[in-house]
Amino acid sequence: MNRQQLFEHISQTYQIEPDYPWKKHSEYAVLRHPRHRKWFALVFPLESHKLGLDAGPVVQVMNIKTHPELTGSLRQQHGVYPAYHMNKEHWISLTLENGLPDSEIIALLDDSFSLTF
Repeated sequence: MNRQQLFEHISQTYQIEPDYPWKKHSEYAVLRHPRHRKWFALVFPLESHKLGLDAGPVVQVMNIKTHPELTGSLRQQHGVYPAYHMNKEHWISLTLENGLPDSEIIALLDDSFSLTF
């Protein structure tokens, strides 16, 4: 799943468009609940070595909230990492491409939406 496909899914499913709140990081997209404005996801480009990977290209990452009891087992899967710059007990980082299957990314995104509602 690429960034654009993810945003299309979010728009169709939740009728939410990304918010770009930072001038310095203009590609960082925040996805918020419309009513209370809490984040349920953050999508951004990141240098792969910042996730503990070998130096390589910039990857598209999504931070999402998870159930704390699932965080450890989720991080055992390819493409799932401790959350970059967020609470690592409650949040994880996913690489959008070359990681989890799209269906699993969507299921985790739905969980994050529910957990932050």
